[in-house]
Amino acid sequence: MKHVRLLVLTEDLPQASLTLAQTESFHPDTRPPLEPALSGLPGRTYRDTYYQARSRLDKIAKLIAVPEAPMLDPKLDQVRVVEPAELVQLDDWLGQIWQKASGYEEELRRLDDQERLIREQEAALANFQHLQIDLRMLRNKTRFLDFYVGIVPRENLRQLEGAVGLADHLLHVYMQRGDQSHVVIIGPTGTTEAQLSAVLDAADFQPLPIPEGLDDDPQQLRQDLDAQHLANRVRHQSEYERIAEWSAPFLERLVAARRTLMLAEPLVALDPSVRSSGHLVHLAGWVPARAVDDLTARLGQSLALPFDLRVRDPLPTERKLVPTVTTKNRLLEPFAMLVQQYGIPEYGEVDPTPLFAVTFLLMFGSMFGDVGQGAAIAGLAWWLRARLGRFWLFGLMAGLASMVFGFIYGSIFGYEEVLPALWMSPIHDPILMLKIALGYGVVFLTIACLIAIYNRLVIKNWWGALFGHHGIVNLVFYLALVWGGLHLGRGESFGTVPTFLVSTALAALAWYAWRHLEAPLGEKILVVFIETLETVIGYISNTLSFLRIAAFSLNHVALSIAVFTLAGMMGAFGHVVTVILGNVFILVLEGGIVMIQVMRLQYYEGFSRYFAGEGHAFAPLKLRRGSAPS
Repeated sequence: MKHVRLLVLTEDLPQASLTLAQTESFHPDTRPPLEPALSGLPGRTYRDTYYQARSRLDKIAKLIAVPEAPMLDPKLDQVRVVEPAELVQLDDWLGQIWQKASGYEEELRRLDDQERLIREQEAALANFQHLQIDLRMLRNKTRFLDFYVGIVPRENLRQLEGAVGLADHLLHVYMQRGDQSHVVIIGPTGTTEAQLSAVLDAADFQPLPIPEGLDDDPQQLRQDLDAQHLANRVRHQSEYERIAEWSAPFLERLVAARRTLMLAEPLVALDPSVRSSGHLVHLAGWVPARAVDDLTARLGQSLALPFDLRVRDPLPTERKLVPTVTTKNRLLEPFAMLVQQYGIPEYGEVDPTPLFAVTFLLMFGSMFGDVGQGAAIAGLAWWLRARLGRFWLFGLMAGLASMVFGFIYGSIFGYEEVLPALWMSPIHDPILMLKIALGYGVVFLTIACLIAIYNRLVIKNWWGALFGHHGIVNLVFYLALVWGGLHLGRGESFGTVPTFLVSTALAALAWYAWRHLEAPLGEKILVVFIETLETVIGYISNTLSFLRIAAFSLNHVALSIAVFTLAGMMGAFGHVVTVILGNVFILVLEGGIVMIQVMRLQYYEGFSRYFAGEGHAFAPLKLRRGSAPS
């Protein structure tokens, strides 16, 4: 990534912004320039006019079905500068259209208000139709009786009934709906009214106002409301037909207006990063190194007046400001989406996406290895590709990984007698599977530590690379611990060299922690001891976490055995149904659990070691394509 500074004359600023958008390689840097003279903010009127025009077009588009503007391809279409006078003229015309359209909007709003009133009356009718008394009696309090009609949570009903009884009132439940009870409370007027009001508030009692017009027969009222619904829909349809007839002559011009705003947007988007002094305008941003030459050539071709373009490498202090270009490979794109759920790599950090993709497929396939079930996952991903979008490739590759390991294990829908295994089924040698899982964990954690060391060396964090979390000393300790563990596994002693390396590494880590900890002596001893012990326990537990790879590969076979055991107890038809339902159960339940476990290993055993995820994505200035401004 390179930092570029562009100086152009004010007259060329619109064309420069359009050219930068066409290249789709310029990520604006909003920091003010170092030169104090460059403090002006040009183009403010242009920006205000653009936003007003866009707002008016958006409001018009809510009322009129404005067709989408044709797809805008900066390589093929005639891209031009939208001059301020043209933008002002467009804004004035949109203002005139909106002034006429607002009258139609007001009429539609009035019809919507009527529809809302009808629905409120329907809701009121639904609330009171179960109350078989004259509603006029409940609308007004009498001289001797108080009436309260409302809703109370069902869980508070018993307490409320007891409380109103103490206030010499009666509570009648006339309808139950969901978690709410509809009640009528009747009692004498008098001094207890204030006390009862506090009780009702405590019980979360919500009064229901009795609207006018509900004194007639409920069936007749419902017919009247249905008739009002129909009449209101007819008026709505008629109003939309009037709008369509009125707007037909200038629909094409509205599409052209949308396209014009697309062309004007780049200059507006650059507004936070543009500074000027007199006739000189300053632009700064980040450009991928491979795109610098093309950007320079395009500016030379499109700008009529002289300009100055200066390119430099990012400064060490700017590392957190430099954007990261995310993975563009189509196969890796769904994995990149999962990586970005954790965070975006900082500039200079290793992009974990390729490693994540490979290790994810290896772990998922080995834990869920079955040709038939893998084919079902891949087929389902293909079938739902329209709904899954770019993520369907993830399901396809996960299914293919499962199929590959299914051939290795010789399993198809749980049957292990149909296909000859390229190796063996996990259930035949579980101890070997546990050893392989532990070996995989050692390799995975070693690679994670190496990436963490590399990331620190890139930014010249020498002490962090050496003594930091998962740095060189940590890696020496871990590999020595594994070496000694292998000796113990063969029935030998831990070994002199591994013991020396483990002791030396722990002593070095303790010394480094002691030097950088400022605390009383007793507290320093305790903290350093706990951190050193945590290093030992952490690496051991992290390695043992990978045993779940073997555990789930064995569990997958065990579930299949359980399904076939149940199927063997059934007749021919029951056998087939049990096998089908059992495979569906394994696909849904165990497939989901395995997916979660793999993600857990990736995030907590991998990313947490070498991936800070505190970067921000490269978002270049570009022309909006085929959509309304937003």
